[in-house]
Amino acid sequence: MSAEPLLAHAPWLTAGGTARVLQLLGTDGEQARVVGGAVRNALLGLLPGDIDIATTARPDEVMRRAKSAGIKGVPTGIDHGTVTLVIDGHPYEVTTLREDTETFGRKARVAFGRDWVKDAERRDFTMNGLSVDADGVVYDYVGGIADARARRVRFIGDPGQRIAEDYLRILRFFRIHAAFGAGEPDRDGYLACIRGRAGLASLSAERVRMEMLKLLVAGGAAAAVLAMAEGGLLQALIGGVVYTGPLATMIAIERELGLTASSTRRLAALSVAVTEDAKRVAARLRLSNAETKALDSMGHRWWRLAAKDEANARRLLYRLGPERYHDRVLLGWARNGGDVTSSRWRALAELPQRWIAPKFPLKAADFIARGLAEGPALGHVLTLAEDAWLAADFPLDEAALAAIADQAVARVSRDQTT
Repeated sequence: MSAEPLLAHAPWLTAGGTARVLQLLGTDGEQARVVGGAVRNALLGLLPGDIDIATTARPDEVMRRAKSAGIKGVPTGIDHGTVTLVIDGHPYEVTTLREDTETFGRKARVAFGRDWVKDAERRDFTMNGLSVDADGVVYDYVGGIADARARRVRFIGDPGQRIAEDYLRILRFFRIHAAFGAGEPDRDGYLACIRGRAGLASLSAERVRMEMLKLLVAGGAAAAVLAMAEGGLLQALIGGVVYTGPLATMIAIERELGLTASSTRRLAALSVAVTEDAKRVAARLRLSNAETKALDSMGHRWWRLAAKDEANARRLLYRLGPERYHDRVLLGWARNGGDVTSSRWRALAELPQRWIAPKFPLKAADFIARGLAEGPALGHVLTLAEDAWLAADFPLDEAALAAIADQAVARVSRDQTT
């Protein structure tokens, strides 16, 4: 065990809501510390992110103290020891120290405790088993400081046991490694994940989705996903072929273009070759409607982009809109040879930045004025005219538009008389 004042001057710890909660729950025989990811992040020089607080005080005592101090307390998981305190509109999750008395899968019978060592030992990875008090003293019972500094993601205790407690820890192992690790994944942890991979089938699609989408946007996603594929861990989750090469290329393209990482684009690169793949992956991971539509659009004939010149690309941009067009181009680029410096693909990807599609200028009134009655034929003639306008490369002069309208009306009239 070590206790060092490593965060004595951390402003997020010594002032504001965090300091107030620690002071509230750290007096009169009770203790409170920030635990988990916020401590890890701070040691790595990163923003703390979500701040979770553990305390020896029982939930009812946490609620009582909060009420006395005029702080809103919400019993979000009070049966499991969790209370949320709201200070200046910001939530702080406070959980009473716990000890597992029996574990079975994700579930565990727990008892409230006062032992910080046992609380640390029930967590997943050493770098997540750290805690820090109001004075900035970091407590390490599991070797987390050394592992954090080495960027080594290592299970606490026996990896197989930690995984059997919750098989989602397999995905978390790779996600945390992708976000905070360096080099190859810890060998003991990696082999334990492979041995426990059958347990992935017991996880809900919602939990898998959450971890996978976070993993895909982590800094080391390409290497972590490749390690998962080589260990036979991806196929069961995706339900089909995985494409680690296009994923790595998609990540490189996003960086080349200075784009924010997109979990949906990266998921498409990893798993979608045709629209049927998009439907399967969306069902397997219970994706949102927006995510499902985005995958389906990207997977629709992306291979045709390889032969498109800029005129054809403009028509596609008009049809899809900037966001859908951009994502489909990037998928086509990622699946066509992997040249992230390609000037041609870059030009296609950046088309929405230099060209804004005009609105179709012809209206129903233009065709009614030409003697066409309202009804199904009117919708048909509008579609024909729009297709002709696109084929003519978006003309806006009156003569060209009049010719397009006249030709569309003439064609509909011929169809009606034959």
